[in-house]
Amino acid sequence: MMPLSLAPIGEENIIRRIGGSQEVKKHLEDLGFTAGGSVTVVSTLNGNVIVKVKESRIAVSDELARRIMV
Repeated sequence: MMPLSLAPIGEENIIRRIGGSQEVKKHLEDLGFTAGGSVTVVSTLNGNVIVKVKESRIAVSDELARRIMV
């Protein structure tokens, strides 16, 4: 397992677990990040990670990306 922030660009990954407080977990779940779901890193920009999750592109901060384990 590794944090999403270290995942290679363009490779589809399966979300293994999401760390952090209940508020952080709920926020990420609302954005579509759920354990067992797939996520692909599209690019990184100024410390943010742009990902494709559930047919949407979402930018998350490096801090949040480090809480998503793939």
